[in-house]
Amino acid sequence: MKPKIGVGFRIGKLTVSEPTGERKNGYMIWNCTCDCGGAVQLDTRTLQRGTVRDCGCETKVKPGQKDLTGQRFGHLICLEPSPQRDKQGGTQWLCQCDCGKQCLAATHQLLCGYKKSCGCLSHPPLKDYVGRRFGMLTVLEYAGKRGGMHRWRCLCDCGNETIVGQTLLQSGRTKSCGCNGNPPMEDLTGKVFGKLTVLELAEWRNGTSYWRCRCECGNETSVRYAYLINGHTKSCGCLQKTIIRDNLCLVDGTSVAKLEAGKGHTIASNTSGYTGVYWNKKSQKWAAQITFKGKTYYLGSYERIEDAVKARKRGEEMHEVFLEWYHQTCQKKPVHTNDVEKTENINHT
Repeated sequence: MKPKIGVGFRIGKLTVSEPTGERKNGYMIWNCTCDCGGAVQLDTRTLQRGTVRDCGCETKVKPGQKDLTGQRFGHLICLEPSPQRDKQGGTQWLCQCDCGKQCLAATHQLLCGYKKSCGCLSHPPLKDYVGRRFGMLTVLEYAGKRGGMHRWRCLCDCGNETIVGQTLLQSGRTKSCGCNGNPPMEDLTGKVFGKLTVLELAEWRNGTSYWRCRCECGNETSVRYAYLINGHTKSCGCLQKTIIRDNLCLVDGTSVAKLEAGKGHTIASNTSGYTGVYWNKKSQKWAAQITFKGKTYYLGSYERIEDAVKARKRGEEMHEVFLEWYHQTCQKKPVHTNDVEKTENINHT
């Protein structure tokens, strides 16, 4: 039988002093005083159940909260619930680790076995490698942790410095800055490769030397040693731009090569089958357009695709006039359509 709650009712260290006049889920809320001098408000149902027996001066676990006090989870022993909450609003427990440190752990992490230490198990104490040698490398200082691996700054016997992962040092996979696995480096200072003149050694990166070069156009660039030796790189990039421009035969921003190679040819993204003709979803009609000297001209919208094609062909008359003028007035080398088709990053006309 449930006890009748009223003024003077006592449960644990609490004594009911007076009703507040407020209700919670239909139950009267009472002011209660604790033997320690504290006060707390509790509803009738909580007092009848006896789940709360003090103001919190002795019992730190709230009603409905799982009591983990004194329980062990791996290296952790739960001391008491913390007022802090995890991201989901759950209880966090202050725990004592066997290593001597204290930490906070969420209830679900402890019960599911996700949290078994303050972190000392997953992150062992950092070993001191300063001064130790690994092959041709002498460790100078700790360089931080990246990608889940401790890194060390090392001095190679060749005089170069490099940063190596701790695991690579321990396993012996890395024994030098990279010079040990390559033939003796040739001094390229002052040598010319294509339009590039080597000024000086820029840096060592991942065991490869990079050289600072000046191009005939005036720009400076950093190039890998192998790219200079095998002829892969001959300029800062200006040489390739010149070749592309010459192959395209640009006149007033219009590519003669594109115009001649594009006759009767449609790009892969074309869905109408006709160059310059497309379906306009907004107007639900066939639209025609043409590009000339860097400008796009709208040729109208039509119900039938045949009418749009005719409009496009009328617009192409300006291309024919331009090509006729070009061949009569300009002396250019023959256009090679194969070179044009290989050229990238140029929009089809």
